[in-house]
Amino acid sequence: MDTSCLNFGRIKGMDNVQKLTELFKEFPGIGPRQAKRFVYFLLTRNTGFSSDLSKLIAEVRREINVCDSCFRFFPQNVAHSKSCTVCRDASREANTLMLVSHDVDFENIEKTHSYSGYYFILGGSIPILEKNPEKRIRQNELFEIIKKRKILGLSEIIVALNYNPEGEHTLSYLQSLLRPLAESLGIKISTLGRGLSTGTELEYSDTDTIKNALKNRQ
Repeated sequence: MDTSCLNFGRIKGMDNVQKLTELFKEFPGIGPRQAKRFVYFLLTRNTGFSSDLSKLIAEVRREINVCDSCFRFFPQNVAHSKSCTVCRDASREANTLMLVSHDVDFENIEKTHSYSGYYFILGGSIPILEKNPEKRIRQNELFEIIKKRKILGLSEIIVALNYNPEGEHTLSYLQSLLRPLAESLGIKISTLGRGLSTGTELEYSDTDTIKNALKNRQ
C-alpha cells in the first residue's frame, strides 16, 4: 500500500509552478520532464479547464469508496453498500482468492472473463531494498480476509503480480508470509504461469497473455 505523500516542508520556498511539478512527479511513471510538461499544458488551457479538473478531482474523492472486503475502489452509490459488486456477487467461485497489486490489475484480469473467483488488492508492491515491507501492502487485512474466505470455502490463493524484479520480490515475501497460515488452513498458494514474459506488468498485458498465465498457474 503506497503511503507516500508530498512533503510541503521540502518544497517551501518554491514558486507554484515548481510545487505543482513536484505534485505531478508523485504520479506513477512520471519523471521531472513530464511533470513540467503537465504544468505548462495546464497553463495553456483556459481557466474553465483547470476549474473543471480540480472540481472533478474533489468529486471523485467524495464519490468513490473502498471495498471492505477486497479493498478496491468503487462508486459508493452502489446500493450504499460497503462492499463492491464483485465481492457481493454470490455466484462467483468462493474457492479462489486472487491477490493483485493495484485496481488496474484487477480491471485488466476481470475484462478477460477467464477468472470468476474473488480478489484482494494489496495496495502496492514491495521494493527490493524496502526495510518496512509491512507498510507497503495490506498484510494484516489480508490475513483477516483469508480467514473469513476459508469459512466460505477458500482453497487456493492465486498471487498475480508483475513479472519484474519488484513483483518477484513481493511474491517471495508473500509466499514466506502466507505459508504458515495457508498450511494450517489447507490452502494452496499458486502463481501465474509463465505466459507473462520477464518485465511484464499486468496493467499492460493483453487478454490472451493473461488467460494463458491463469491457465498455466503453478
